[in-house]
Amino acid sequence: MTTANTGALKDIRVIEMGQLIAGPFCGQLLGDMGAEVIKVEPPAVDGKGGGDPMRNWGRGEDKLWWEVVSRNKKAVSANLRVPEGQELVRKLAATADILIENFKPGTMEKWGLGPDILHEINPRLIIVRVSGYGQTGPYSSRAGFGGIGEAMGGWRYIVGDPDRAPSRMGISIGDTMAASYGCMGALAALHSRKTTGKGQVVDSALYEAVLQVMESVVPEYDYSGYIRERSGSVLPGIAPSNVYKCADGEYLIGANQDAVFGRLCQAMGRPELATDPRYINHVARGTNQTELDELIEEWTKTLKVDELEALMIAHSIPAGKMYRAPEMMDDPHFAAREAIIEVETPRWGTLKMQNAFPKLSGTPSTVRTPAPDQIGQHNAEIYGELLDMTDQALAQLSEQGVI
Repeated sequence: MTTANTGALKDIRVIEMGQLIAGPFCGQLLGDMGAEVIKVEPPAVDGKGGGDPMRNWGRGEDKLWWEVVSRNKKAVSANLRVPEGQELVRKLAATADILIENFKPGTMEKWGLGPDILHEINPRLIIVRVSGYGQTGPYSSRAGFGGIGEAMGGWRYIVGDPDRAPSRMGISIGDTMAASYGCMGALAALHSRKTTGKGQVVDSALYEAVLQVMESVVPEYDYSGYIRERSGSVLPGIAPSNVYKCADGEYLIGANQDAVFGRLCQAMGRPELATDPRYINHVARGTNQTELDELIEEWTKTLKVDELEALMIAHSIPAGKMYRAPEMMDDPHFAAREAIIEVETPRWGTLKMQNAFPKLSGTPSTVRTPAPDQIGQHNAEIYGELLDMTDQALAQLSEQGVI
């Protein structure tokens, strides 16, 4: 599989040293946008182990997550615990625009790869550092995974039903958000470099990435002492906006704006509800949210999902079905926008996966190559051609367990 690189970052080289999700997802985003991403992984020892643990993450025998998060990347191996491996990274950094890492703070410094050393080698280098708590502060040295960031940033506390313990999303949202902010910071730093000529450090903390999307949770408490609690499938005071039972399934309706609610009332055959004092405006509907949801669900239960959707479309009401992977793969809108694409992989054959987003009209992002199947798959290309190392030198490093 080879697709032309039309991405906005096709002249940018990225060294990805991260593992698992937060660092690699940042690399995936940059790679999708056209950057050359060189992923550094630990080599196998005596044919065992090595590589990013993400290679072995997934459901049962199907370790497929790797195929998404490592697409558009080239894989090299380097033992960062030995001087020779550290020197390889320093040489790579000298050629790069961006370096990504998501190790525990202090690890890069311990390896002689801290920003002071890397910027001495390459002053234009942008260093994206993703961690649980950031590079500074009293918690910076603590280990932190995505779930911890979700808890500290306030997300976990408000997710779930009020009579149960805090829940979680079925995906690693804290990691991917921190990675997305790391990517955003890298793009801003690239723009800044055009005028300053200098790189900088992008410090993306998991808990701060979560905190950024927590809407008015902090000022609400600061001003009035209000603490937002778990509210199940609704947002308190935002009505109607919920998932409603139908005769053969469930359906999401979001009609909390006045004009839209009026159209919903028309669709229900209950136009008088739009002027009912209990539901006449946003505040009234929020106050009577529970009884309004019950009233709407009494109606939706009389309809099949497809019947309800036809009514929602006819009355221009924001609404939608509950999609799983099968519905996504069968949907004509997904197909028309090529939201899901087929990627030829060495191990799994043709795999369907999400495309590269967002869509750019002039420099579209693409999935050009599958995830590297082997640890160190591109050692000869990157070390040999980019760093001009001889076959003999590479063979010696391999014998020493450096690559």
